[in-house]
Amino acid sequence: MSVRKSNNELFKMILRMAFIGTLVVANVLFTMVTHRHLWSQKDVLDKRIASSIVEKTVTAKRGTIYDRNHTVIAQQSKAYTIVAYLDSGVVDANGNPNYVKNIESTAKKLKSVLGDEVDEKTLIKIMKSAKKAGKSQTELGAGTKRIKKSVMKEIKKLKIDGIGFIDAVSRYYPATPYSSNLVGFAAFDEDTQSIEGKMGLELSLNELLKGKNGSEQYQQTVDGSKLPGTTKVIEQAKNGNDVVLTLDSSLQSTVESQLQATMENENAKSAWCIVMEVETGKVLAWASYPTFDQNEHKEITSYQDAISTSTYEPGSVMKPFTYAIAMDTNVYPYNQTFSSYQFWYNYDPNTAKISRVAIGTKTPYPYIADALDEDFGTITFDQGLAFSSNVGICELLANYVNYSQYCDYLDKFGFFQKVNTPYVAQSLGVKNVGLPTDYLSTGFGQASSITVLQLCQAYTSIFNDGTMMRPYVIDSIVDSDTKQTVKKYKKKAVGTPISSQSAKEVQELMSHVTDEGASGHRFKMDGIDLLMKTGTAQIYNENLGKYDPAYHTSSVMAAAPANDPKVMVYYGLVSTNITSYSAEPFKKIMRDTLQTYGVSSTPTTQTQDTYEKWESYSMPSLVNHTIDYAHEKMKDKKVHFEVIGDGTSVVGQYPDANITINSNDRIFVLTNGSKITMPNMTGWTRKDITVFWQLTGIGIKTSGYGKVTSQNVEEGTTISTDTKIEVTLE
Repeated sequence: MSVRKSNNELFKMILRMAFIGTLVVANVLFTMVTHRHLWSQKDVLDKRIASSIVEKTVTAKRGTIYDRNHTVIAQQSKAYTIVAYLDSGVVDANGNPNYVKNIESTAKKLKSVLGDEVDEKTLIKIMKSAKKAGKSQTELGAGTKRIKKSVMKEIKKLKIDGIGFIDAVSRYYPATPYSSNLVGFAAFDEDTQSIEGKMGLELSLNELLKGKNGSEQYQQTVDGSKLPGTTKVIEQAKNGNDVVLTLDSSLQSTVESQLQATMENENAKSAWCIVMEVETGKVLAWASYPTFDQNEHKEITSYQDAISTSTYEPGSVMKPFTYAIAMDTNVYPYNQTFSSYQFWYNYDPNTAKISRVAIGTKTPYPYIADALDEDFGTITFDQGLAFSSNVGICELLANYVNYSQYCDYLDKFGFFQKVNTPYVAQSLGVKNVGLPTDYLSTGFGQASSITVLQLCQAYTSIFNDGTMMRPYVIDSIVDSDTKQTVKKYKKKAVGTPISSQSAKEVQELMSHVTDEGASGHRFKMDGIDLLMKTGTAQIYNENLGKYDPAYHTSSVMAAAPANDPKVMVYYGLVSTNITSYSAEPFKKIMRDTLQTYGVSSTPTTQTQDTYEKWESYSMPSLVNHTIDYAHEKMKDKKVHFEVIGDGTSVVGQYPDANITINSNDRIFVLTNGSKITMPNMTGWTRKDITVFWQLTGIGIKTSGYGKVTSQNVEEGTTISTDTKIEVTLE
């Protein structure tokens, strides 16, 4: 390179530096004269600008909790914290003075909006102390932090000098109370300066929901706000994950309202309800009362969840398991009878044998009786479950079931053990079968204690043909930014404590609990066939040192449809109203559950179409009308219409007029014809067979459980009361 060329390049560099230097000097001179920046036009003497650089934590946004349909259950929301500006040098955006001129008047005005949330004297003390200490601004303590937007607007309307607001965050529950003890609540924590889970899933999922905080630096104005253009991000915040639950908000709303009614109408101490899918263990609704407002969470009567953390003696809802054990160990006394009045017994420690003794024996033997000391007379063991006989359970445990096997089966059913429901706090209960009385009592739900969650898991083995499913409430964990699923929870089988055949046999017995005269008759629902067991149990009162003479636990376990259970509802309460508490809350919950899930009570047959959409109708009156009229009235209804006989007029019908019927229900009409032909009964249930029998008088011999798979008389064959018809159900 030539010397001349190098000199030219050097000259150009000097010119550029001189130009830049001139601009800098001009900017400085302009600022000195005008007191404004040349480019930004900001006032360099702006009284809002403070000299300190603030480093602040950037709080990650807490994840949202959704129901299964992505309806918001819990979310982070904007809130506001009140601040008082005390320095007379503080001005508003228009340059006007904006500070507290009269502390007492300011406190009084704030009190007029905030009410009992604040103490007027405390507000005055805080502001005076801050002013005396030379602070230019101060927060005002309890009741003034993280207030709602509506409250902030009310305060703004008063135009109080020197009162401003700092943006804050809070946790908001749109539909509270919403499974309050399960979901729990989160609140702002002053120590961590973030929203933290305090109870329930909000606590157990806290680390997943809260995310990871970041940090930033900025120059602060006198009023505490950021000076625009000075923010520097040091570490980016990572927002928390979202959580999708299995709960259904519509069904949860029904459960909440019905439990609230139960608490009020039955003078109940507590109440609960859980709704589950039988085949998956997926929880559709979960509620435990007394409850609380998750947005306020000031008065929490109990931190115990009646479903998972409270233990109780469940009462007669335990009886189906004793029956299942007898059946599964091949000792169940089919078609045999027993005397149901007072089980007086003796125990021989040498043989470990419990034997029943005659009533009225002078020796003071202990005895166990049925509820209210009722006497059903001599009944079969099948009837014993329908009538909920304690004595029948004692007979099974004393004379048929092996003690060691019984204890092993309780373990197989998952009692007294942790149910592995992810992120749900649980208790275990106590297995108390050491003494003869406790062993017998455990068979009908006393002496030993369990949790509702354990009971529901165990019942899935009965309703799900022997396979026990783990209950779960979390559907998935989702990245709130990318919307990608981080973890998906699925159904999980946790054992097969009994065979499919044993389960079906217990189902058959439970289908008769709603029969006339049986223990669950008042819970019978028109158009819905249920598998059911009711329960009443005494409650041990530690203060009295004995069972409470007034309060009892009452509950109903049910699954539907009876022939192929899809959903189960367990509803219970603790009150003094033992035998006459209303059945309506349970019925409303079960009805809405079936509508939500989209199933009906009557089975799908192998020979007829299945209607997937749930619809309900009122059964029309068909008797004394022509068969053509009957077809016309039923043609738009998605039911299975069975016509019996070759007549032209209807002389009998099932169900009766005005009864609610549902999609896939089987409807029967009997005509005035003299000829009756054998229908194809494939897919029929015992109920369908019974209805046909009652309408025609033609007896049918059945074997097995479930739905009809074969029949000995060919379809279309003319039949009469003399025809020997046999069908097999599986």
